[in-house]
Amino acid sequence: MTVLPLVFDAPRRTKPPRHLADLTREEARAAVTELGQPAFRADQLARHYFAGVTDPALMTDLPAAARDDLTAALLPGLLTPVRHQSADGGRTRKTLWRLHDGALVESVLMRYPERATVCISSQAGCGMACPFCATGQSGLTRNLSAAEIIGQAVAAAAAMANGEIPGGPGRLSNVVFMGMGEPLANYARVRKTLDALLTPAPHGLGLAQRSVTVSTVGVVPAIRKLTEEGLNVTLAVSLHAPDDELRDTLVPINTRFNVEEVLSAADDFARRTGRRYSIEYALIRDVNDQPFRADLLGRLLAKRLAHVNLIPLNPTPGSKWDASPLPAQREFVARLRAAGVPTTVRDTRGSDIDGACGQLAAADQVEGVPSIAVPVPGIEEGVALGAESDQG
Repeated sequence: MTVLPLVFDAPRRTKPPRHLADLTREEARAAVTELGQPAFRADQLARHYFAGVTDPALMTDLPAAARDDLTAALLPGLLTPVRHQSADGGRTRKTLWRLHDGALVESVLMRYPERATVCISSQAGCGMACPFCATGQSGLTRNLSAAEIIGQAVAAAAAMANGEIPGGPGRLSNVVFMGMGEPLANYARVRKTLDALLTPAPHGLGLAQRSVTVSTVGVVPAIRKLTEEGLNVTLAVSLHAPDDELRDTLVPINTRFNVEEVLSAADDFARRTGRRYSIEYALIRDVNDQPFRADLLGRLLAKRLAHVNLIPLNPTPGSKWDASPLPAQREFVARLRAAGVPTTVRDTRGSDIDGACGQLAAADQVEGVPSIAVPVPGIEEGVALGAESDQG
């Protein structure tokens, strides 16, 4: 197995075309006036965009002569669907997207009786180098722009509204940043995406803050920044091991921010919001699923405002890592609950469609462009996380 370096600073790539979703409302209005149209046209474009309307011919409140120019300038197609894979009777749909430069990312839309959730990607590839993760082993290609991230949620909302998922027309209710990439290593654009998700229509999707989950492997400075921002989104910490010795191997960022530092930052977030954070823990056979590690995790979390979400590992082809057997899963749950720690086991949807993030992209290649990244050197200490310089 190749050991990849930790990469926080994304490689510089050609910027995606300018898009309305990357601009503030004032910037969008200015861009429209530069095209010789009144500023309010920007608001009309935003209304269409967040409603999932992509065909200029359907934007009948815009002058027919200006529609093509306005949409070409401010609503370029950033995400091209390569293919969909469906599972669970069509209620789970995984989409492989091609970006303007050929990079590939994935999103997964899951419909449940009471909600519809989309799992979105924030980076093409990932620089966190977790050895059991398909995305982590692909390396980091680049950060996504805000519009590329937002577009995944907008597409999911449109799919629900148009009745593309069995069950009839519905509404997207939840967004989780648990797709490809480390969201908090692309902080500025994820933060802009949060604004778009939470802003009421017609200038956003109007989701409730508690319905949006931001996951992280433990980028402590960015967790603290998110805490300072004052948002009440749900925080999920991908811990995967209760002890530094094992976590250094499973989640290499632990060599920079250890278990106690990560949990301390999460505790501060919980104190400010008054809400539990989620501990994501992938159960890996004979690696982190031993009873003594369940007891250690229980002691670690017993007095914290935390909830454990156990995830039976979704193995990737050719990987040495495998899911814990059911008896080990049950004992792990029992020991955590005995320690007073709220614990659930994640629904393993999509296991028959390469459900682990990164599997679909790793298995695909489009027009000769590979989906995996060439590993790049790690950054030096002190480089800003999620810096603006790589995408503008």
